[in-house]
Amino acid sequence: MHSSARFLIEFGAIILALGLLGRFAARFQFSPIPLYLLAGLAFGEGGLLPLGTSEEFVAIGAEIGVILLLLMLGLEYTASDLVSNLKTQYSAGLVDAALNALPGAAMALLLGWGPVAVVVLAGVTWISSSGVIAKVLGDLGRLGNRETPVILSVLVLEDLSMAVYLPIVTALLAGTGLASGSLTLVVALGAAALVLLVAVRYGRHISRFVSSDDPEKLLLVVLGLTLLVAGLAQQLQVSAAVGAFLVGIALSGEAAEGAHNLLSPLRDLFAAVFFVFFGLHTDPASIPPVLVPAFALAVVTAGTKIATGYWAARRAGISAKGRWRAGGTLVARGEFSIVIAGLAVTAGIEPSLGPLATAYVLILVVVGPLTARYTEPLASRLTGRRDKRVPPADAEETPTDAAQERHEVA
Repeated sequence: MHSSARFLIEFGAIILALGLLGRFAARFQFSPIPLYLLAGLAFGEGGLLPLGTSEEFVAIGAEIGVILLLLMLGLEYTASDLVSNLKTQYSAGLVDAALNALPGAAMALLLGWGPVAVVVLAGVTWISSSGVIAKVLGDLGRLGNRETPVILSVLVLEDLSMAVYLPIVTALLAGTGLASGSLTLVVALGAAALVLLVAVRYGRHISRFVSSDDPEKLLLVVLGLTLLVAGLAQQLQVSAAVGAFLVGIALSGEAAEGAHNLLSPLRDLFAAVFFVFFGLHTDPASIPPVLVPAFALAVVTAGTKIATGYWAARRAGISAKGRWRAGGTLVARGEFSIVIAGLAVTAGIEPSLGPLATAYVLILVVVGPLTARYTEPLASRLTGRRDKRVPPADAEETPTDAAQERHEVA
């Protein structure tokens, strides 16, 4: 009984604190994500009020939060939208991998780490946080923006790439042979392809099966189906987030609209729990020794992510403002980076890798919502000042320039 009472007190205090922090953020019109992370630090190991009995429940809630974030993001798009974006944006995925994995690999080499640690840190810096970015897009009201499908395509390519990357890293950390590692990779790729095929070809049938006029039945079926597919995907070495996202795109019409309305409050609750859980497992005392290399890496890879989003949006014909918004939105790192670093820590690879990855992700998960909001207005202000410095004789625009400007404004 005493344990049960303590659990209710702890978890109630967390939820109340999150509600108050969310109201504070809404009052000043910025994303509450950084405040949720700071709350996690306060409740975590080495914080002001370390948790006891409720930590395991918070961990489960955090995992559900990531799943719901990706499900809700998937509900915004149809299967045909996904396939079309993947066909047109695959080159953006290659540019993304090159620009953002190489800085992590270079930092590991500079620190004198071995080849396995090089591969791990490259993955940490490569992958953006789908969970954080999905929440930011919703907070800023950008789910319907023209650049959002470009952002989504980059995130989906990253998540699907994890079906290849994670088995490789796991095999390297475990020191397994080529045959065993290849088998794990084939199973992961096959599972991801199967789920995608079902979502594209049989999405209408799934929507018809799920659809119901009773909100209670619709909520239970959609939530149960999502958790089931996410669990099966994770069991087959595919990301649970990818499985949840594909369930979202498989649903369409009234089923998607009804599920979106019903699940929005649950998503907000469990997403907040996810960010708290992230902070819970960050010991404040481990951050200062690795803060300088983590900060340097964060600055470099924030720039490379902005360049990635800008390039991808420009290639898709998005206006200049949309390009900057796309780049700034992609900066945040989070759940995947922590998963990758956690594998290395468990395997005992480079003791300082864990704190470095934690500090790096903590910096960018706080900075990410800020770059998503302010990169575009800051870039517009800087480019506006630069244009004013151009002499009038040189600033005379050609008809082609004028047409391009009108297109971007439109």
